[in-house]
Amino acid sequence: MYTMRDPLTRAEQLFADREAVVCGDNRQTYSHFATRVRKVAGLMESLTEPGDRVALWAANSDIYLELFFGIPCANRAIVPHNTRWAEPELIYATEDAGAKVLITDRDPGGLANSVDRVIRLDTDEYENLLATSPESEPHVGPDTLAGLFYTGGTTGASKGVMLTHANLMANAVHAQLAQPLLQDDRYLTMAPMFHAAGVYCALTVAWVGAANVIQPAFDPAVTLDLIADEDITCAIAVPSMLAAMIETQATEPRDVSTLRWISHGASPIALELLKRSLELFSCELIHLYGATELSPLATVFRHEDTFLNDPQRAKSCGVVPPGVNLEIRDPDGNGLPAGEVGEVTVKGPNVMVGYWNKPEQTADALDNDGWYSTGDVGFLDDEGYLYLVDRSKDMIVSGGENVYCSEVEDAIYANKGVLEATVFGIPDEQWGEAVHAVVVQREGADLDEAAVIAHCRTLIGGYKVPKSVSFQTEELPKSGPGKVLKRELRAPYWDGKERQIN
Repeated sequence: MYTMRDPLTRAEQLFADREAVVCGDNRQTYSHFATRVRKVAGLMESLTEPGDRVALWAANSDIYLELFFGIPCANRAIVPHNTRWAEPELIYATEDAGAKVLITDRDPGGLANSVDRVIRLDTDEYENLLATSPESEPHVGPDTLAGLFYTGGTTGASKGVMLTHANLMANAVHAQLAQPLLQDDRYLTMAPMFHAAGVYCALTVAWVGAANVIQPAFDPAVTLDLIADEDITCAIAVPSMLAAMIETQATEPRDVSTLRWISHGASPIALELLKRSLELFSCELIHLYGATELSPLATVFRHEDTFLNDPQRAKSCGVVPPGVNLEIRDPDGNGLPAGEVGEVTVKGPNVMVGYWNKPEQTADALDNDGWYSTGDVGFLDDEGYLYLVDRSKDMIVSGGENVYCSEVEDAIYANKGVLEATVFGIPDEQWGEAVHAVVVQREGADLDEAAVIAHCRTLIGGYKVPKSVSFQTEELPKSGPGKVLKRELRAPYWDGKERQIN
């Protein structure tokens, strides 16, 4: 079985002088990049012990990529932090992971108190440390923990998804079998690298000797300029990014003729957006579906662009890549035949080993045979294509970000003027879904929409903050056991929609 060192070893042996990474004015060959990765391992050995966790809170960059390789290859686990998290969320993930070191490109603020050492990327500190570090290649096995990738919790705090070298390398194999990269490809990384989707091709790019062009922060005009200037052939975008690229390309067109394919995922996409993408970019469109817990691929829909006039097939998420198994199951765990709606479950070497220090949540998500329950509801057609219709987990997908309702509700309830609150997703043209809250105030409280939103901003990341708030004077509708009937509150917003996800 492979480890994350194998792609770089092969690339250095076969493609030493080929361009490996481009970020701004920085260009590195595979020989240079592999050397820096070994020096990262040496630096980690001087600061931490085998198995320690190292938090990374930074924007996309070539340094981010070398840390993504170097920390796990040093037999340490990387803990990527969402750059949109609020400080309480950052502190929780850092302390829950037990991270000893924080590497960041910004002022760590109160987060510095949660670790033994902070290394700054926005000063000369990191480069000075790397310059004096020896190269190292400590032994790492396939089952070694490579990283803790935090994802929001449907109940309570967020969870650290434990992914091993074997998990991530299995995903690299699946991705290459399903949507092959070529040696001459130039892959554009514009999605946030703290997301599993942002780095899902990083290992494969190195394995085949292609080039990874990294965009520090998404801007549609910059993206299109990079495609034209760097001869980009492949890229991934969440639907909101793709929509912005379309608007810019329509008004200020660039030469994007080098594109072979654009993949998209993280949230559902409108058919009209796909049609406009094909019109303006004239390349293959690929729909990806997955989850952090799956490293992240579950299904791939190649040549989606050829089905845009098929109203049924165009709604599909595709089929499983070789090496992945998928079943639709009923509430008792029984497999369902084609056409029957149930929960999507996935099994394969890409499936996480569990949630960090959360055995109960792990047991809920993974059965004894290794099947992961996604919480998504859907069905398979006779040809094995997956279609999603709803989510059983209490989750919103807004602009490609997972927003767990319980986290937002916890933030709202921290306001003493709130008696009851519930949160759910409503349709949004730009983001797919928008976070909406329904609040019942305590007697004597004087809250309005702006006050609830401002309060939430102090506790959770901006993308989780409700975009709208409605108030009612009566208590929230509940089931017999006392559970809030979200579907009843949610239904008017989704009236007329074919799917209960947008």
